[in-house]
Amino acid sequence: QVQLVESGGGLVQPGGSLRLSCAASGLTLEKYSIGWFRQAPGKEREGVSCIGSSESSTYYADSVKGRFTISRDNAKNTVYLQMNSLKPEDTAVYYCAHVYCGWGISPRGYWGQGTQVTVSS
Repeated sequence: QVQLVESGGGLVQPGGSLRLSCAASGLTLEKYSIGWFRQAPGKEREGVSCIGSSESSTYYADSVKGRFTISRDNAKNTVYLQMNSLKPEDTAVYYCAHVYCGWGISPRGYWGQGTQVTVSS
C-alpha cells in the first residue's frame, strides 16, 4: 500500500521558517516526481513546488520563489520543503503528491493527508 505522509507543519511567526517532510512507504520516491500543493480556506489549490525524479528539474510558484527550497533524501525516502521568510499569506494546508513536474506542476497520482501551516503573530 502506497502512503505519502507529511509532517513538520505548525504555527510560526511572520519571517520564521519551517521544514515540511513528505515520507513515502510502498514506493521508492527517487523514481517519482514529487510536489507540494497548498490550499487555504476559501481559495483554490495552488501548486507550490516540485522536484523531478532525476532532480534535474525543479519548479517554484512565483509566490514562493526565493523563499522555499525543495529537496529529496533518497536514503530516507523523503522529500522536503524548506520554507523561509514565511508570510501570513503562506497559511494553508500543505499536501505532497506524485506530480508531473517541469515548467509547472500538476497532480498525477498519490496524495498525502496534508499538514497545517499557520503564519501568524
